[in-house]
Amino acid sequence: MIKTDALIIGAGPTGLFTAHQLKLIGLNCEVVDNLDKIGGQCIELYPDKPIYDIPAVPECTGEELTNNLINQLKPFDINFHLNERVDEVKKENDRWFVKTSNNKIFLTPNVIIAGGVGSFEPRKFPPKECEKFENKSLFYTVKDKRIFEGKTVSIFGGGDSALDWAVELSKKSKVNLIHRRDEFRGARSTVNKINELADAGKINLFTKNQLSNVNGSDQIQSIDIKHDEGEIKKLETDYVLGFFGLIMQLGPIASWGLNIDKKKIAVDTEKFETNQKGIYAVGDICSYPGKLKLILSGFHEGALAARACFKLARPNEKYRFEFTTTSSNLLKRLGKKD
Repeated sequence: MIKTDALIIGAGPTGLFTAHQLKLIGLNCEVVDNLDKIGGQCIELYPDKPIYDIPAVPECTGEELTNNLINQLKPFDINFHLNERVDEVKKENDRWFVKTSNNKIFLTPNVIIAGGVGSFEPRKFPPKECEKFENKSLFYTVKDKRIFEGKTVSIFGGGDSALDWAVELSKKSKVNLIHRRDEFRGARSTVNKINELADAGKINLFTKNQLSNVNGSDQIQSIDIKHDEGEIKKLETDYVLGFFGLIMQLGPIASWGLNIDKKKIAVDTEKFETNQKGIYAVGDICSYPGKLKLILSGFHEGALAARACFKLARPNEKYRFEFTTTSSNLLKRLGKKD
């Protein structure tokens, strides 16, 4: 059994910054995430995609933001429990008993849910035969764009992810972009770029088409796409990418007695505490009047939740707010000299 001042569920940007805030004020914490890496959706879904709304950072990718947050945590000793899903949460006296999918048990007065919008998985292609090619030559996310260099890549989808990757991969690959409608849902500037590349012959554009079949043994060799009017085309391709959005699943969180509405958890805006004392929700999964789904908002929420944890973790001590610019205690925790 692991005893800790706070348990954070979710190792995305909000969870990482919340861990920093907890350690900064002298509290211990452990972090659990069901993914196999730190970074949450930023690293799993768009590691190479630019982010423009982080204060004082004009532009960074999801991977760069994650690495910066990990570097910010270097002065502290934090244990990450990856590939672990929290399955059970129950109250034992004034502590929460938390059990994971790997039978790891935590005992803590504070649980902070920073799990984005819950567990997520991509919407997949309807043809059943696609399954045998998944993570070999058919993907729903891009983790290493270098594997596509010099290859033919067929991209399905009409939103920002599909368009952004079509533009990016067209620099070093032959790209087929297939969408089931005539109109795209992505940013107008990106749509214009797609049309320019199509006119220049750098992208093969197929609208009003959907995947009907994939052909190959261990690796995909070609695909069949079907037009709304019934015409079927065979396209030779090395890789297939599908970007159809995500299916969000709250999973076990739904059974924890929380006030959940439309897969969001209602919180107060003083402590970001839920209807269960000692359980907090920060980031995309929490809901309150005026909520903005920004990473910036998650940082603010995590900072307040961390300070609310102090009262339950240290009931005999009074929390005193201090600035890192002037507090010798905080500077020591950061490994800095006065």
